[in-house]
Amino acid sequence: MTITLKTSEKTKNMMIDFYNDLKREKTPQYAVFQAVDGDTVVTLYESGKAVFQGKDADLASDYWIETEKINSGYATVTNSEKKKKEPIVYEDKKEATKYLYTNAVGSDEVGTGDYFGPIVVTASYVKKDDIPYLKELGVTDSKKLTDEKIKEIAPKISKKILYKSLILGNEKYNLYHKEYNMNKVKAIMHNKVLYDIMQENIQVDYIIVDEFASEKNYYAYLKDTNLVQKGITFLTKAETKNLAVASSSIISRYIFLTEWEKLENSLHLNLPKGAGFEVDKVGKEIIEKYGIKKLNSIAKLNFKNTERIINN
Repeated sequence: MTITLKTSEKTKNMMIDFYNDLKREKTPQYAVFQAVDGDTVVTLYESGKAVFQGKDADLASDYWIETEKINSGYATVTNSEKKKKEPIVYEDKKEATKYLYTNAVGSDEVGTGDYFGPIVVTASYVKKDDIPYLKELGVTDSKKLTDEKIKEIAPKISKKILYKSLILGNEKYNLYHKEYNMNKVKAIMHNKVLYDIMQENIQVDYIIVDEFASEKNYYAYLKDTNLVQKGITFLTKAETKNLAVASSSIISRYIFLTEWEKLENSLHLNLPKGAGFEVDKVGKEIIEKYGIKKLNSIAKLNFKNTERIINN
């Protein structure tokens, strides 16, 4: 996948600073830099054209598209997967910044797509006064940051802002999942941290959830819950639109990585993230070493990996 974004001078300079530690030594002709961001190669040209190439190009470019909307009021993007180049004009600057420069609580989760490791949900409270500091740290969606960067900035964020986190280990997850689907589990966890943080006598303009279910379904999942946080704004790609959500994604990821390292140390194994076939290989190794019952405490048994691990 290749995505091209035309950047303004302000966005161009922000990208130069952002990718400073990820730059390659050699760059293509007329390029300011070329950097490797996870599974994506990012090239910024002197003309201001930014090219994102790789399987996660859409994820890597999302933040800069949103940034360009803020800086210029619109963004022009070309996606190579579309047969012809069609500029995409986004909403105006006022809409793009609606949820950014506010006093907000936002929540996000990690671990729901990983066979091993817990689910972590965090709600964070970011005041307008916190925004310059967080932007200086490079706060953005945790999926766009390396694990090293997460470990560097998460402790600084957690000292600066108020947050509440909840960790669901897989032994409890496997009990819950006999009765609940993943979205209901997520809704219950998001509601818990949001409700708890709103008891801290804080004043907010928005309470934002990175949308994983419609508003109607979200509250339907909570119909048997006594204490429900109301007044939520549900946004897609919320971590690119609000720094409270972005901070929550980073803190959740940091806690997840800490728990992951504990798990690897206890098993004396390197565990692959996600739910691919590499996970199956390690799962078989765990069964051989510790027995099949071990999976109940370290893995999400409803994933298809379990059937492949046991039967293949």
